[in-house]
Amino acid sequence: MAQLYFYYSSMNAGKSTHLLQSSYNYNECGLHTILYTAQIDDRYAKGKVSSRLGIDADAKLFTAETDLLTEVKVEQHNQKVACVLIDEAQFLTKDQVKQLTDIVDNLNIPVLAYGIRTDFLGQTFTGSAALLAWADKLVELKTICHCGRKANFVIRINSDGKAVMGGEQVEVGGNERYQALCRKHFKDFVPLK
Repeated sequence: MAQLYFYYSSMNAGKSTHLLQSSYNYNECGLHTILYTAQIDDRYAKGKVSSRLGIDADAKLFTAETDLLTEVKVEQHNQKVACVLIDEAQFLTKDQVKQLTDIVDNLNIPVLAYGIRTDFLGQTFTGSAALLAWADKLVELKTICHCGRKANFVIRINSDGKAVMGGEQVEVGGNERYQALCRKHFKDFVPLK
């Protein structure tokens, strides 16, 4: 029976690497997968899920307007789909997460979604909140803070390496813009509300 999985973490925990390995495992068995990544994430080549380890794979792009259910139905009509894998799942809308539940429940296709749980101010992303509420399985992928404790938050930093305390929720970036921290060190910059 298919299920909806949400693999979540802060930055640098290997979410994209895990997604690529999962897709590879399906493909190695001759099973077809569909990979999606957010169009807004333009750090690497468009239409690719890329890992910091240097591996990548072609992916379809999604925006807030993408109808994932319809796209998967069309693909399923052309070729049996064994699994749908979503990178940058925090950027999904609530309606798109509902579509993922329909892919699982009505098409019997497992969905593996990977994303960051909270933004640089400790607030839950829309896609992540819906996935935390509706996923069948929640899996935390772990990384560490500079102190060695589990990092479950990120801060946004400016070009001087100072924490940024305001701005848009979404600003795509990597290690040059964000730092993963444990809760204790996150609270040094951002009070929990």
